[in-house]
Amino acid sequence: MGRKAGALYINPKKFGAVAKPCMPEMVAFLNCLALNKQNDDKCLRQKDLLVACTQTQKGRPKNAAKTINYHLQRLGRDKYI
Repeated sequence: MGRKAGALYINPKKFGAVAKPCMPEMVAFLNCLALNKQNDDKCLRQKDLLVACTQTQKGRPKNAAKTINYHLQRLGRDKYI
């Protein structure tokens, strides 16, 4: 199923498979917190791995030309001029 925005058809399943960086590290950290009753002192390894992953992602520029919002804005701009 998809959604219609005016005459534009959007398939949300297509964009659901986009790579999510640091997801395994975040899940591991949250699981550790859940197991240790929100005590992050016992989850230092998972926390360090998550911080290291987010720091490596910080320097990467996001390619705006590939996002769905970019295309929706572009198409909306052309439509109402």
